[in-house]
Amino acid sequence: MPFITKKHLSRRTLLRAAGSAIALPLLDSMVPAGTALAQTAAAPKTRLGCIYIPHGATMDKWTPTTEGKDFEFSEILAPLEPFRDRVCVVSDLAHAEVAPWPGEDTGGAENHVRAAAVFLSGAHPVKGGEAYLGPTIDQVAALHVGQDTPLPSIELSLEPVGLNCDRDFTCAYRNTLSWRSTTLPLPMENNPQVVFERLFGDGGTDEQRRERRQQAKSLLDSVGGQVDSLKRNLPAADIRRLDQYLEEVREIERRVDLVDSKLSTGLELPPAPVGIPRNFEEHLNLMFDLQVLAYRTEITRISTLMLARENSNARYPGSGVREGFHNASHHSNERANMDQFALINNYHVKALTWFLEKLRATPDGDGSLLDHSMILYGSALSDGNEHNFDPLPVILAGGASGQLEGGRHLRYPAHTPMSNLLLSMLDKLGVHQQSFGDSTGLLDI
Repeated sequence: MPFITKKHLSRRTLLRAAGSAIALPLLDSMVPAGTALAQTAAAPKTRLGCIYIPHGATMDKWTPTTEGKDFEFSEILAPLEPFRDRVCVVSDLAHAEVAPWPGEDTGGAENHVRAAAVFLSGAHPVKGGEAYLGPTIDQVAALHVGQDTPLPSIELSLEPVGLNCDRDFTCAYRNTLSWRSTTLPLPMENNPQVVFERLFGDGGTDEQRRERRQQAKSLLDSVGGQVDSLKRNLPAADIRRLDQYLEEVREIERRVDLVDSKLSTGLELPPAPVGIPRNFEEHLNLMFDLQVLAYRTEITRISTLMLARENSNARYPGSGVREGFHNASHHSNERANMDQFALINNYHVKALTWFLEKLRATPDGDGSLLDHSMILYGSALSDGNEHNFDPLPVILAGGASGQLEGGRHLRYPAHTPMSNLLLSMLDKLGVHQQSFGDSTGLLDI
């Protein structure tokens, strides 16, 4: 017999503390009866950063001509020379081809859809009205090594959400790099002010942010008696739901406490940024600075950053190229056009050095943040003109807390799955899995 003798609880019921109140989740009792319903604490912790750039590269100007430790940086990668001891160029990785449906062309626009989606997942997007892909390495890492920081991860972008979606695919595949599960893409934030407030709390000054964090602490302790009284009049299903909700609130309080403990060492934060800079370099450098600050304070150790969305036709005056990004990638195999696109590739690599220099200049334990980071930079397309996925332009930077040796150009057998690198990166983070995406095994990196 259905349970219909419910005690009706107001949807507006609050648990009140001094000066604050906690709203309750929707409980069955709010619906009228009959209504349908590792090592040591001092050991360095490796930070993981994944940076995506669309449209591939002019590969003959990206790939060094020699391999091993004595390689010479290519024209595009030349800005990385000052970081040689902390950089590995990784060549001949690939994403698997996708067999087309009968009569279907999987090139062009559809490969742009695949590109950002497959980069950190090793999985391929599924057509239809619902997003379906697979967890990405940043979120696998966040689940295993990101739970002792206030935020398990942050997801950043330089461009706003795009609504020009492709036929038969949801917008999620182009708009994010990060997937918590096969059906849960995570939004990426392009406003530095919003990112700062998420990391350190809202408020224009450090003092204001500290006051607001203090107000958010220990709410549950002050309403404990009310919770016990409320539970006595609730059915079992509502008690379970309430307990789950209060545990989520407790988790938020725990993370607020973690923020305070991370920031209680006298570190003074800069003023919160205001809005989105119009200049690309200023915008990107600010996002890099926020990641360094997040790593330094250990608010989070895991970040993803999308420099542009697939099909983006952004223009980069600082590169010396007037052509839009996507248009320039369609070089028609003409040498002059390929060289022009290489200038954009070089410009983006040069922009990356701001981040690497900030990491290198920031002390962390017995080394620097660069020593204790693993930064993946690359694209899921190879030749943007052909929309192919083999071989990929990829670099790894940082020392991964002694797990990654720099100063090498690593070449693997042709068509080696990119997922093998992703699996190997997880392994160096202490997340040991048998497989990831379409991997076939670990790489010796």
